[in-house]
Amino acid sequence: MSPRYPLPAARHPIAERLLADGDAVREAIERFGSPLHLVFPQVMAENAAGLAAVLERHGVPYNIFYAHKVNASHTLLGRAAAAGLGADVTSEAELSRALAAGFPPDRIEATGPKSRAFIERIAALGVTANADDLWELDRLAAAARAGSTVPVLLRLSGFASPVVPPSRFGIDLADADAALEAVRRAPGLDLRGVAFHLDTADPAARVDALTESMAVVAAAHRKGLRPSVIDIGGGFRQRFVEDPEPFQRYARALAAAAPGELAWPGHDLGVPAAHKYGNHRPATEVLERFLTAEIERRPVAEVLRECLLTLWIEPGKALVDHAGITVAEVLYRKRAAGRDLVVLDLSRNQITPADQEVLLDPVLVDGRGDPLEEGVFLAGRLCLESDLVSRRKVFLDAEPASGDVLAFVNTAAYQMDLSASAAGGHPPPRKIAAILDGDRFTFAADTSDDDHGS
Repeated sequence: MSPRYPLPAARHPIAERLLADGDAVREAIERFGSPLHLVFPQVMAENAAGLAAVLERHGVPYNIFYAHKVNASHTLLGRAAAAGLGADVTSEAELSRALAAGFPPDRIEATGPKSRAFIERIAALGVTANADDLWELDRLAAAARAGSTVPVLLRLSGFASPVVPPSRFGIDLADADAALEAVRRAPGLDLRGVAFHLDTADPAARVDALTESMAVVAAAHRKGLRPSVIDIGGGFRQRFVEDPEPFQRYARALAAAAPGELAWPGHDLGVPAAHKYGNHRPATEVLERFLTAEIERRPVAEVLRECLLTLWIEPGKALVDHAGITVAEVLYRKRAAGRDLVVLDLSRNQITPADQEVLLDPVLVDGRGDPLEEGVFLAGRLCLESDLVSRRKVFLDAEPASGDVLAFVNTAAYQMDLSASAAGGHPPPRKIAAILDGDRFTFAADTSDDDHGS
């Protein structure tokens, strides 16, 4: 018998309740079909409240903007609006959905590279533009209507600190003075502040980027501008596991494994020294560590208060952490290439963001089979050899049978939408809002099904 290397996922109590209620899961599938993305708006509201509590405890003026790109669900977007959050949008379509969900223009921020048409609409509505380039500043200035102003943030990059990773986004610090001059000369632009977004969870990197960004704020004041916002972006990771040890054990086993032992033949998974799926720290802890880190022996929160700066954050993953699961029926089980294969009513592109392997084991819902000691591979329904839902062995508690349901936990962040397609005529899984009402769940179709197939 081969050794087992399970990768158990942390589960929010609401997800745990649903996964323990096989009848409720079956009801959702019978009503809406398989596969399904189930979203938990109650969990999202809880996540938002947790981040707000940290900021309020430190007395920092703040705004939280929900990064809508993380999930196309209208239910989650509507819950963010109801919670008083702002919306971070990256396209005209996302802007339209944010407005329809109830966000007023002054609670919407447009980020990322922008088309001319997107810029025109931003300017017409007075949405805050997080400018990614000097070209965008020129276009925004030209689009500003006579007698009106467009609020802008300057997204910065090219930081000198060696711990801040390079980025393809933003205005290089070497061009920051030119950007400030462009805003100063444009009567239609109102500099709200500066921004950055780091692709790292390292608190030291955030502190260094903040320090360098505040120097740009000071330079703006010397030019007669009045910025009052520091936007540190998102990048607050999800908490995938309760205990990182099983993931570390798996990584060690993967390093020592013979080819094809833990991975499907022809697929080298590599050896993750550090990976998001090993993260067990919640976003609230990461934010707390940032606010209590020091700049010249003073906590970041104190520095922000003394400088009369409002902190903006743009969480996506952190707001939908544990706010969704994906369920799919088992079609059948077979032997192939000398290995056990479980074929699912699901495709890889509907559960894996940008073809990233999901390093968590799914849950067999209400499984009644014999205990399963050996690992299995999961295959999708497309006629492609590459359509392996899992290219690595996963370890289930019991033998799955045709008609059983597998649940993938904590999939609301990018996994549901980033790479989803209708390949082979299989539409993306429907999104369904799952609401815990007392001791039972109610289900409702997400309106995003109606306008973009998710």
